[in-house]
Amino acid sequence: MSPARSPASVLPRPLIAALATLALLTTAGPGAAAASGAEAPFRFFAPGSPWNQQLPRTAPLNSSSGEFVAALSREVNRELETDQGPSISTSSNSVPIYTVPAGQPTVPVQLTSTFTVPALSSAWSAVPLPPTAQPAPGKDHHLVVWQPSTNRLWEFWHLVDSAAGWQAGWGGAMQNASSNFGTYGPAAWPGATGSWGGSASSLSIAGGLITLEDLRKGEINHALAIGVPQVRAGEYAAPAERTDGESTNPMALPEGAHLRLDPSLELWRLHLPPLTLMIARAAKRYGIFVRDIAGNVTFYGQDPGTTGGDPYAGPNGFFEGTYPARLLSAFPWTHLQLLQMQLTSSGG
Repeated sequence: MSPARSPASVLPRPLIAALATLALLTTAGPGAAAASGAEAPFRFFAPGSPWNQQLPRTAPLNSSSGEFVAALSREVNRELETDQGPSISTSSNSVPIYTVPAGQPTVPVQLTSTFTVPALSSAWSAVPLPPTAQPAPGKDHHLVVWQPSTNRLWEFWHLVDSAAGWQAGWGGAMQNASSNFGTYGPAAWPGATGSWGGSASSLSIAGGLITLEDLRKGEINHALAIGVPQVRAGEYAAPAERTDGESTNPMALPEGAHLRLDPSLELWRLHLPPLTLMIARAAKRYGIFVRDIAGNVTFYGQDPGTTGGDPYAGPNGFFEGTYPARLLSAFPWTHLQLLQMQLTSSGG
C-alpha cells in the first residue's frame, strides 16, 4: 500500500499556486447557492443520474471491450505521434457556465434553426442571460446559464449576440435541473423531446465537465464527458438520445458509450501528474461518456472566461506550463473498459 499523504504534500508548487489563483478568481462555484456544504460538493443533476452514480466493480462489460479500447488507444497514440492530441478543451470548444442570481434580468433568445420548435422557443423566451455573457470560442459556441434559485438550466449551441439580439441554432432548457438525469427528454421542460440539448447526443453539456469547483477541491466526483474523432453511424447507446455519428468502422464508439478504468488498477503506482490523476480517479469511479464528435480525443474543462483569468494556463496553472497532451500521455488508456451497451438505432 502507498503511504498516507496529505493532498498538499503531493501537489507541486505550481499546482498550489494555481489553487490560490483559482480561489481569487472565483468566489463561488456553479452550484454555490445550491450546495449543502463544504463536505457535499455541488454536482449538476440528480444523485441517481448516470453522471453521478459510482460504478460497481462488477459492472458488466461489452463482449468486445478489449477491441474497442485497443482501437481508442491506437487513436490516442496516433494523436500523440502527430502532435494532434489528446486534449482537454477549456478556453476553446468547451462550456462557460454563468451562475446567475434570482433577480437576473431576462432576455429572449431566438431559435434560428430551420425547424420550428414552439416548446423550445417558449423555453427561451425569458432567459436570465447576462448582457456581458460570451459563448465559448470555437466552432460550437456553447454556453450554459444556471439559476440555482429557480433550479433551472439553459444551454445553447451556436449562440451569438447579434444586432437583432441573442440567437442560437439549437440547445435546451431544464426545469427542476437538480432532479433531472442530465439528458434531454419529456421530463426536462414542457414539450421537450430527446432531440433537445447543446450536444449531438442530447447529453447535457453541463454534464461531464471538469468544473472549476472540481479543481478547487482537487477531486472530480462525477462522470466525465469525452469527444472522439470517429463516432459510430446509425445507432447510439443509452443514456444518449441521438447521434451525429458518421463512421462505419465497427470499432467506432457510439455516442453514449460508457467507458471506465479497470477498478483493480492501482493508480498510486503510476505516478501520474495531479490533474491526470484526478481524471483517472473519476474515470475509475464514475466512468467516461462519449458525448460528441471532436477533432481529437478530448475531455472538457469548464471554460474559465467567466472568471477573468485562466487557471489552466501558464507555469503556475493546472496544465503545469505544458500541453494537455503531455499530461494525458500518462493516462492509462489501455486499462479502460467499455461497459455493456443498450443500443438504439437512430432510424427509430
